[in-house]
Amino acid sequence: LNVTEEKFVLDTLAGCTEYKSILDVVVNAFYVQDGRYCPISERNLYLVICYLATFQLENIGLQHFSRIVKSLDTAKMQKFLRFFFNDLYLNTWIKDEWSHFYDSVYVKENLIDPLLRWQPKVQQLIEKLTDKLNNRTTTVKTSRVTQPKEFNLTVPKPRAIPLPPPAPLPVLAKRQPVPPSTYKPPKERKQLEEIKTKNIQKAKVSIRSLTCICKGGPFFLNTLPVQGTTSTGREIDPFLPQYLEVVWESVLTQYFEDLTKQPQDLIDNIPIKLNTAAILREGALYQRKLEEELKRIENLQQGAGDPSEFLEWQKQMRGKDLEEQLAEIECRRLQGKLSHEEAVLARQNVIQENKKKADLLREEKAELMHLYAEKRLQEQKEMKELVEQVTEGHKNVKQVKAKIQEYKQQIVQQVCEESEELLRQALEEEEEKNRKRYELIQQIRAIESIPSIKHKFVDLTETGGHGLFGEMSIVELRERLALLKEAQKAAEEEKRDQIIHEKQAKEQLLLDKLDQISQFRAELGRAAALKQEEKKKSQSGERPMKDERILNLQKKIVEKTMERKKQEGLL
Repeated sequence: LNVTEEKFVLDTLAGCTEYKSILDVVVNAFYVQDGRYCPISERNLYLVICYLATFQLENIGLQHFSRIVKSLDTAKMQKFLRFFFNDLYLNTWIKDEWSHFYDSVYVKENLIDPLLRWQPKVQQLIEKLTDKLNNRTTTVKTSRVTQPKEFNLTVPKPRAIPLPPPAPLPVLAKRQPVPPSTYKPPKERKQLEEIKTKNIQKAKVSIRSLTCICKGGPFFLNTLPVQGTTSTGREIDPFLPQYLEVVWESVLTQYFEDLTKQPQDLIDNIPIKLNTAAILREGALYQRKLEEELKRIENLQQGAGDPSEFLEWQKQMRGKDLEEQLAEIECRRLQGKLSHEEAVLARQNVIQENKKKADLLREEKAELMHLYAEKRLQEQKEMKELVEQVTEGHKNVKQVKAKIQEYKQQIVQQVCEESEELLRQALEEEEEKNRKRYELIQQIRAIESIPSIKHKFVDLTETGGHGLFGEMSIVELRERLALLKEAQKAAEEEKRDQIIHEKQAKEQLLLDKLDQISQFRAELGRAAALKQEEKKKSQSGERPMKDERILNLQKKIVEKTMERKKQEGLL
């Protein structure tokens, strides 16, 4: 480019960079409306045309602008100029968008009005481009082009794409073995089983001791005859087995009640020490139970049903989910085992490949060593020839050495003379430096010998006079520090009082929780006592019935004996 064209290109580039914000408004709108199918790679082309039309049309003239436009693609330039030089767009949204970046008066006078003045002439250029575009399209339509026809060839089958070699499997880290405690039952269960067996043995021993009262052993009641006589010839009353069964039932019920009461009493008498967390936890537990009970009562009042069927269904579904989870865990375990086996196989394959590669490297190394040995033999031969040549050249070296020795002696003599001259000059310069240094020391000592006033009077009430904001004297600084310490001490006292109040509130909350817990425990104990009393009443209500039955049975027995004796007397 010559100087004028280079200046024009640089000015255009600088202008596009400076006014990029307002140029982007027009180009972005063009891509949204008329240029939807234009490639985004031509964006800079539209930016340059927009800049030339807006800012440089007065300078370069319409003819030069037309030449630039015609040198580009006709359809694209016709579409963009028709969009940009639209009167409605210039007076409405383009003006409003440009007013966001520059003053509205400046936009109207310096940007919009020049474009509207040039609009008729640019419209003529757009019409020329449209005519040219129409002529080109018509010529294309009228021209006849030979339409080739495809040969009816057999379509080849698509070739199979060779698959790449499988990537080596990653070596998994060795998983830790399952701890043996997973497959062992807990110690607590074993202890409970031992306690249970001991209690059963105690119950059996006590039952055996009770059954030893009867003469016939533990199955005496079942072996007694209903009527007749014993082996000794004594008659047996038919109602005696029923009476013994009643007595046996009452004794067993009393014994099992004693067994069931004993652990509960021991558990209730265990002392429990409560800390703050335990108190809050137990209070929250009782509060939650109270809310659940209220909610249950409210649901019952509203007509809610029994959730037992839903709980049974929920239990079954949870069992199914657990089985599915166990099956999935087993699948994962088997998959892990399979992946482990595959990893072992892959590792073996890698080891074999490494062995093959090592063998190839050994062969290559042997070949290289052979070549290196041959090369060394060739070099040794060349060195021997070189040594022979050098020995021949040493025969004529003595004369050359003598000449070189003389030349060196001359050079050494010249160097010695020059070094003596330089040494003398260096000594003179050093003496001159020492003399100047001595004079300077004498001047410094004379200045130090003059007496000076070292005492400086300081006024603590005056500022330093450095011209800084907030400058203060030492006295004012001390007063402010004292005030700051007092404020800090007051804040500490206030914080201490607040901590004490919070501690007292927390203690009061714990006391309230303890009262609430004691009330709940008392209510629970009262309810348990009432339940126990009701149970005892029900048992006492049954016992008189049993006693009455026994009395009736005894009366019947007496009556039967009397009748039997009467019959014996009659006989």
